[in-house]
Amino acid sequence: MSEPVDRARRALIQAPADLLLNSVAEVMGRAYGIEQVELLQVDYRLSVLLPLTGGEPVSGPGHPAWRCFDHQVPLVADGYAYLPVSMRGERRGVLRVGPAPDDGAVLAELAEIATALSHEISAVTDGTDVYRVARRSRRLTLAAEMQWELLPGRSRVRSTFSLAGQLEPAYAVRGDSFDWSDDGDRVWLATINGSGTGVAASLLTSLATFALRNARRAGLSLADQAALADQAVYEVHRGERHLAVLLMELDLHSGVMTVVDAGSPRLVLLRDGEVHEQPLEKQFPLGMFEDTDYREQHFALRHGDRLFVVSDGVIEAASQATRYGDVALDRFLRRTGPMQPLDAVRSLIGDLRAFVAGDLVDDAVVVCLDWTGPRS
Repeated sequence: MSEPVDRARRALIQAPADLLLNSVAEVMGRAYGIEQVELLQVDYRLSVLLPLTGGEPVSGPGHPAWRCFDHQVPLVADGYAYLPVSMRGERRGVLRVGPAPDDGAVLAELAEIATALSHEISAVTDGTDVYRVARRSRRLTLAAEMQWELLPGRSRVRSTFSLAGQLEPAYAVRGDSFDWSDDGDRVWLATINGSGTGVAASLLTSLATFALRNARRAGLSLADQAALADQAVYEVHRGERHLAVLLMELDLHSGVMTVVDAGSPRLVLLRDGEVHEQPLEKQFPLGMFEDTDYREQHFALRHGDRLFVVSDGVIEAASQATRYGDVALDRFLRRTGPMQPLDAVRSLIGDLRAFVAGDLVDDAVVVCLDWTGPRS
């Protein structure tokens, strides 16, 4: 690690939570002669890059900032350097600095500092609203605020898997959600097709999510996780409220997937360019009945397989009485093969918006999981 990069890391650790960008700018100015530094954060819709300190949003897909965000590599254009602000696959945005260096080694050091900035933003976000507020292009509804706070992140990358998800309508989502965790040997994924409207829907999803986390962290099997969450929802709502959940546990060494389908969203396998709906044993949604017993099923993934989970809000979205799930979904899923999971999710949501000619009315969740583990 070079001395300027080390100095930047120390400055970030010592800086007040709201002054991270100032501390980075000061180090870059002294070490590299950088005069302008701006953090462009991606908004909740994954559709615009918003400057932290004000200024014009960046929405055009051909803009250098978006090329940097999409390809996750530093690049130089129009006298500026654009650097990915990402950590462990979670893309927060882009750092724009100028004047751009003409030395590749310096550009690489600036990229290291941008990565350090991403880590530090993650560390301080719970203690300040500065970064959350700056990445929204309009006000979130209360229900949407609750849902976004539930999420573990929007994307995750390891050598054995890549994962991404998105909620829509991003600024007004109510009950749809997802959750995940990994420990290096397994990755757990829960996708929730919520029910109800407004804050009531968000509260129901929150209850189920925390019940599932509690069971998972206690080391329970997937079936028992579903049973515990089912009991928690039933105890509160006595069967009057329930919600559909798909629980998945992937063994990252073998590629064996364990699944519990509690009235879930659709699970689609993309293998060798072909789309296959994965057959699941449909069981009762969480909270519908008292003391439901859930059963696990298993299937094996191949190296390079991709799984999509899509909720009813995607399948049922309609244009002139034609459903997206009937005429466009499989076609578009085939096109996502070369894309990274976050790009695939963002492109699918964009295609869905274009299909309905505007923002979605109903909640929709899309999750994409690639298994890139052993070939054998």
